[in-house]
Amino acid sequence: MVVGEVAVETQVVVIGGGPGGYVCAIRLAQLGKQVMLVEKDPLGMGGICLNHGCIPSKALIHVSSLADSSKHMADIGISVENIHVDMKKMQLWKTGVVTNLRKGVENLCKQNGVEVVFGEAHFESNRRIGIAGNHDVAAIEFQQAVVATGSVPIEIPSLKFNGNTIISSTEALQLDVIPKDLLVIGTGYNGIEMGTMLAKLGSKVKMLEKGPKILPGVEAEVSSIVERRLKELGVEIYLNCMAESYGEQNGKLSIKAIQEGKQIELIADKVLVVIGRKPNVESLRLMNTKAALDEKGFIKVNEKMQSLDPRIYAIGDVAGNPMLAHKAFMEGKLAAQVISGDESAFHSRAVPAVIFSDPEIAYVGLMEKEALEKGVKVKVGKFPFRALGRAATMESPIGFVKVVADFDSDVLLGVEVVGPNASDLISEASLAIEMGARLEDLALTIHPHPTLPEGLMEAAEVAMGKAIHFYSKKS
Repeated sequence: MVVGEVAVETQVVVIGGGPGGYVCAIRLAQLGKQVMLVEKDPLGMGGICLNHGCIPSKALIHVSSLADSSKHMADIGISVENIHVDMKKMQLWKTGVVTNLRKGVENLCKQNGVEVVFGEAHFESNRRIGIAGNHDVAAIEFQQAVVATGSVPIEIPSLKFNGNTIISSTEALQLDVIPKDLLVIGTGYNGIEMGTMLAKLGSKVKMLEKGPKILPGVEAEVSSIVERRLKELGVEIYLNCMAESYGEQNGKLSIKAIQEGKQIELIADKVLVVIGRKPNVESLRLMNTKAALDEKGFIKVNEKMQSLDPRIYAIGDVAGNPMLAHKAFMEGKLAAQVISGDESAFHSRAVPAVIFSDPEIAYVGLMEKEALEKGVKVKVGKFPFRALGRAATMESPIGFVKVVADFDSDVLLGVEVVGPNASDLISEASLAIEMGARLEDLALTIHPHPTLPEGLMEAAEVAMGKAIHFYSKKS
């Protein structure tokens, strides 16, 4: 490496080693490009998803569900007594899972010839980035750059993060002591996942939502099922409620909030603020390039993931909603192909979303309510898990599979699942939508019995008016 202010050169520099960044860098290398990847996290590669988000949260959610299920095993003939949750040991296990996966990503980069540089990047021009925090590489000159810097949590001005009592999801995933009383502000997917997990581990959880229902982006018939389960876990839910300020009272936090015009006080040991995330672009100095931001702070890109500066591309969370790792994966591959001369463009018909709540939620494509709002005439088929043999054997009869299809053509437009293993079931639905499948394609595909994916087949038959395992009156 060159020491000092002399810049090193590469064909393509990728800024950010998260799901979008490392995938893009590897694909670029596979396509014959010389690639350098800049990552600022001292932990290493993987980004928020691997190190501070998706993977650690799902690991802890898995353990919390095991702990919760053990409380109910007597009903099926298994006696489990004296269950003890050791958070320190749990954190060690979670860290081991994350570390192994991170090493895997780093090895893949090395094996594919991607050169990784640690430090924080900023644009000096549309041909050069500076690197802060690296003693070996001061700057990199490039032909093209890909921005994949992800997103950061949004703060509430009156409840700023302090890393101790007022925390983001990052700190929540590092807790080695279970909070006795926890207030979760925000009931989007992150708040629901974290609140449910900590409630199962023993916290007395309160949830505060500014709107009239939890999970604002999900249809009411789905969110109501999750809300009932939260209440079974002892979670208190405050709707139409906004936090305003906080103070300390007898060693605890006292949060003042307004609920439907009235002031209320909520007491907690810790406050978890999860009201959303915003693009992580502030330190990039994009003003030194022709790249621009839209009104929401995302980098403006076209269907080729190219910004207004033709040398600079953006992928993942910085390039627009939805902020999902699997969307970033696809955008990373696409950008790499475009930079390498391919005429690719992002035209995905279906980007699935999953919420690891209890029960799980997953959806893809056009939902029924959205179709009605757009004036799209649809057929709907809904099949309950209680009518599915596999769900009964798993003691998971709550929820349903719902399919939405075009009224005239029967082409599948959307699928919604709330229930056991929804996160796994949605992939078949995504494939079906991408391939332009019709209801009969799902209905005539033989699904193994007894399994949960039968629910997709059954829901399609309901929509076609040919249901066997669920009676519904003909309209």
